[in-house]
Amino acid sequence: MTTTFIFLPPLSKPTGGLAVLHQLAAHLHKQGFAVSLVPRSTQFWSPPISQDVPVTLLDDVALRKEDIWLVPEGWVNSLAPGLNAGARCMVYVQNWAYLFSSLPSGVTWDRLPVSFLAVSDPVAWFIQESVGVDAPVLRPGIDLDLFHPAPSGEDAPRGSKTTVRVAYMPRKNKAHARAIRDIVTARAARRGGPAIEWDAIDGLPPTQVAEHLRRSDIFLATGYPEGCPLPPLEAMASGALCVGFAGLGGFDYMRQAADHPGAYRPWFPLRDTPWGGNGLFVADADVTAAALALEQAVEHAAGETAFSRTVRDAALATARHYSVDNQRQSVRRIWERLTT
Repeated sequence: MTTTFIFLPPLSKPTGGLAVLHQLAAHLHKQGFAVSLVPRSTQFWSPPISQDVPVTLLDDVALRKEDIWLVPEGWVNSLAPGLNAGARCMVYVQNWAYLFSSLPSGVTWDRLPVSFLAVSDPVAWFIQESVGVDAPVLRPGIDLDLFHPAPSGEDAPRGSKTTVRVAYMPRKNKAHARAIRDIVTARAARRGGPAIEWDAIDGLPPTQVAEHLRRSDIFLATGYPEGCPLPPLEAMASGALCVGFAGLGGFDYMRQAADHPGAYRPWFPLRDTPWGGNGLFVADADVTAAALALEQAVEHAAGETAFSRTVRDAALATARHYSVDNQRQSVRRIWERLTT
């Protein structure tokens, strides 16, 4: 029987990419696939979702040729145990920008006997364009029981004519986030308009992040590069109007909702989706365009316009396609092909 060993990089704090590895392990375990998490030491982050998954310390791993040794991109040296054992080595690319970042000098992907797994369509496209191989797509899943819109009548209702709450995550390109905020604030001082309450979400557990997003009218996405960014998706699930950068990978689900100044539409191919425009998106690092888009979003949110309702409906439809259950089904389909 094939066992999938999932290497956990030695990160000092939880990340979205690390959480996805634990999700993958939990789905495999619950569906009857043999799987083990492989940390480098006994001290590692272990969320509740994967608490039942077997753990094998790196020094204790005994790989066979039929086993799968899965590592995240950016940790090329961690392929060594799988390569040395002749196991089936797989690289899960969760951020296209790190695919080449840790390759040793003189080593190229075409010289390594590995296959790839992509976290999104744009990442799979990037792998095909740069490395020349196809990669199955395994998207992340978000907890829709945790990330959902606020019930009607809850405190700080959306659509206030006087104050609009804008959430953002300062760890995502902090200088750009600050520049966008400064531009919007400077323009508002001259033009007037609704007051903006800025909500910097930083270092909070998922339950508190969800609470902040539910109370927000708008989410400003400042992250790039990205593989399949979770914060904007969680904001969509929470009923916030999304504005900002996609980081390339965000265009797995982000779709432009209007021809606003600075509106960006990707030049690379996008898959057809059952949802329409779900936000106002600009080119990565274009802080002026982001500020102008955010200004428009504030006006729509303040007035609860038909446009804002349409975009939020599309965003909620988007989030439903990224449920944990859909992720679980994708894991089953991919691993049935890998292990039969």
